[in-house]
Amino acid sequence: MRPPCTGILAVAAALLLTGCSSGAPADSATPDGLSGDLTVYAAASLSGAFDELAEEFTAAHPGVTVKPISYDGSSVLATQLIGGAPADVFASADEKNMAKVTDAGLADAPVDFAANVMQIVTAPGNPLGLTDLGSLAANDVTVVLCAPEVPCGTASQTLLKNAGVTVAPASEEQNVTAVLTKVTSGEADAGLVYVTDVEAAGDAVTGVPIDGADAATNVYPIAALKDAPNPDAAAAFVDFVTGAKGRAVLEEFGFEAP
Repeated sequence: MRPPCTGILAVAAALLLTGCSSGAPADSATPDGLSGDLTVYAAASLSGAFDELAEEFTAAHPGVTVKPISYDGSSVLATQLIGGAPADVFASADEKNMAKVTDAGLADAPVDFAANVMQIVTAPGNPLGLTDLGSLAANDVTVVLCAPEVPCGTASQTLLKNAGVTVAPASEEQNVTAVLTKVTSGEADAGLVYVTDVEAAGDAVTGVPIDGADAATNVYPIAALKDAPNPDAAAAFVDFVTGAKGRAVLEEFGFEAP
């Protein structure tokens, strides 16, 4: 027969274990100490790649929650940041708009992490038979471009000027995603977008390479902001994007090395 104290001790031990497992608050930080929310502002052309990078970063740092990334034209995002919008990280599609943010004292030492070139985008199969930038000047071709102040617009204007082509766009959009949408929806016959946008759209569009596209290569810098609400996570995200894993994801989406 088991002594009574043995049963008492067993019950006490069980209660102690139960208390430890259910009463202690969970620590949301990972072993590296990273936790909390992370807010990222990124150029619209980075949307596919950065959505995947955010997933991989979260898998590596489960204590950090990457909030839905704010995508738009780099000039729009820079204006918002300078106006006081709270963010941890800014990834621009060009160095000019990153310079606006650094000149405002909001970030130091941005790092170049990717490069991109432009391509003509048309409906699937290129029904109008567009072959080059000169094709866009035809009266029966409805063209949309990025606005000149955003990186894709600056690159577009450089390429058109180099080719000696004048285009009267039906609209000028604030980001490259809007240009792509106008073409995929049938509102426009063609537009100028990044090679990565054409690749991401798959069978929904056809891309036409541009001779001399390298003359308007956009280099993408990224920086953690000085007043980042979560500076440790911000620095870790920048390191992740610029590291080997980030490079692999960016290459998968068609970005070149800077």
